[in-house]
Amino acid sequence: MTPTARSNHEEIDIRRLLGILLDYRKWVLASVAVFALIGLVYVSLATPIYRADALVQIESNAPDNPLREVSSLLGEKPPTLSEIEIIRSRMVLGQAVDLLNLDINVTPVTLPVIGGFLRSHGIGRPDFAQGWGYAFGGESVVVSDMPMADAYRGKTFTLEVEDSYSYRLLDADGTEVGSGKVGQMSTFLGGDLSLRVTAIDAAPGARFTVQRTPELAAINGLRGRFEVVEAGSETGILSWSLTGTDPDETQRALNTIADIYYSQNVQRQSEEARKSLEFLNSQVPEIREQLNQAEDKLNQYRESRDSVDLSMETQSVLDRVVNLESQLNELEMSEAEISQRFTKSHPTYQALLEKKAQLQRERDNLNQQVKNLPETQQEILRLQRDVEVNNEIYVQLLNKVQETKIAEASTVGNVRILDSAAALPAPVAPNKVLILAVSIILGLIVGVAGVFLRALFNRGIETQEQIEELGLPVYATIPLSEEQGKLDRRIKRSRREQERSVPAGLLAMRNPADVSIEALRGLRTSLHFAMLEANDNRLMITGPSPGVGKSFVSVNLAAVCAQAGQRVLVVDADMRKGQVHSVFGAASGQGLSDLLGGKLSLEEVVRDVADVENLQYVARGMAPPNPSELLMGARFSEFLRAVSERYDLVIIDSPPVLAVTDAAVVGEQVGTTLMLARFQLNPAKELELALGRLRTAGVEPRGAILNAVERKAATEYGYGYYHYSYK
Repeated sequence: MTPTARSNHEEIDIRRLLGILLDYRKWVLASVAVFALIGLVYVSLATPIYRADALVQIESNAPDNPLREVSSLLGEKPPTLSEIEIIRSRMVLGQAVDLLNLDINVTPVTLPVIGGFLRSHGIGRPDFAQGWGYAFGGESVVVSDMPMADAYRGKTFTLEVEDSYSYRLLDADGTEVGSGKVGQMSTFLGGDLSLRVTAIDAAPGARFTVQRTPELAAINGLRGRFEVVEAGSETGILSWSLTGTDPDETQRALNTIADIYYSQNVQRQSEEARKSLEFLNSQVPEIREQLNQAEDKLNQYRESRDSVDLSMETQSVLDRVVNLESQLNELEMSEAEISQRFTKSHPTYQALLEKKAQLQRERDNLNQQVKNLPETQQEILRLQRDVEVNNEIYVQLLNKVQETKIAEASTVGNVRILDSAAALPAPVAPNKVLILAVSIILGLIVGVAGVFLRALFNRGIETQEQIEELGLPVYATIPLSEEQGKLDRRIKRSRREQERSVPAGLLAMRNPADVSIEALRGLRTSLHFAMLEANDNRLMITGPSPGVGKSFVSVNLAAVCAQAGQRVLVVDADMRKGQVHSVFGAASGQGLSDLLGGKLSLEEVVRDVADVENLQYVARGMAPPNPSELLMGARFSEFLRAVSERYDLVIIDSPPVLAVTDAAVVGEQVGTTLMLARFQLNPAKELELALGRLRTAGVEPRGAILNAVERKAATEYGYGYYHYSYK
């Protein structure tokens, strides 16, 4: 195939697909309408979902802790990821579940399908619905407490309202387990279940299901509706959101979660300061005792040496040593506090150890200088150093105790609630516009896919070229007649049999100018020349399957031939389901089967057509048990010879080729056979199989007729259209 030919072939296919869509546009539009209606019903009946939002800041620096100055060496960033996990933990959400009784589910029993719509739109109970066991808009029951044994957690009970102050409690089987009053703690099931109903705002008879879910399931349910994300990168600001069916309850729940998180954060910071204060208080007596001992030793040494004083150089060294010892002691206290929270591999701990090692090296250098001093100076320096270092440490320790007390008293945590929870006035789900748009798109996709699938599996013949490829010339293409469709009637003989259409009028007389009748006139001309080579004047019209229009073509072709002056006889050889008699409004009895059975003579079975001169017909007769055997008998051959002598043209309407063998039997005694195929009904393979059946029996069809051709965009774009009107 050349590139040009391939391009043309692809172009034809695309145009054909577009034509198929145009032909079945009503199907596509119907699919879109159905799906749009489904989407509209869904968004109307779906329970609206509301969302509450809050904004919380995690500050970079918590309130100062005197023992944590060294942790600032690495400039740590806000641990937002850790805080998010804390917020979503059972520690926080579990308290919210307990405070708000979120593990107690009170659900109204509503009308099927429309009950949710009535409640969400606040449609109250009509007068005629008084006493119904359903809850309408505005009706509610509040359960504040529901202690129960673990065995009953997760089980559903039904609360039926008796009046505004009392109720009945039913189990899952509808058996009453007891009754209770509003505001009282009522006990059921031998003390395994208790219930406190604090308010009833519903009509008598209204029912509500009551269930207490396991705590973990309630926490997970709350977590599933709760979302925490960081607003921006490394901002330390967290955006919270919670969804629910009630905007007020959703807002209250989110505020409760925020309060719980803030409280635990403050408590955590305060706990840290308290532990630091305990550590400092434990060190104060010890340092005080060390200071007293150092002062006593210094005084004793001076008394024994008659008050030895330090030189200026030694005093300078002493000051430096005291300063280093003070810093080292402070680092040791910090190390004691940090070791409770971090391992030695932590960067903060590593920084502290490096700082401590540096100070120790400086201290060792000073100690080396002290060794070069006179012995008396060394001793007095050592004793003086102990006194001043312990005194410095003691003063610092007292200062830090006071600072830690202040820090503990003024702890506010590193959490700040910027925006408290607020519920959006409009529901966030369902998204009506989006759902309707998706429904329409889905309907369009399903409609288009359905049309294409139908076209894919419907491989019926659409052009005469497809028939000619089988080696059979096409004598005529007959357009589908809308007028004939009005004349046809639908019949169904039994429940198993599908409904089918049968002709109930002669179109050639009703509307002689119909395009299908014009096509039959063209067939009449073609047959005139085709039958010149035949050895008799008999014409059999058959088809591969039922419903192709054999009777319509047979009787109307006979009518146009009779109108041309020929004496024509139509024989209904389909003794099983023939419908030639229906065209003329007569009964099927006294026909061919009666003749072949020897019950009636030829003159008795031949019927005149009142409105058409020169046209007569033979009905099928009573349905026999052995139609094939009757057609193979000598009486049928004698019948054909007799009618061939009396008439100019004998048209035989035979049964379908693939259904029974009757067509092959009749075809052996007929000079001309035409195969009838219906537009988009008979596949080429089916037509080929029917031709093979006839040829195997020694019957060679002279040509074919393509019947009921419709003017469709698919065939017009793909193959062209062969029928025109001339007025």
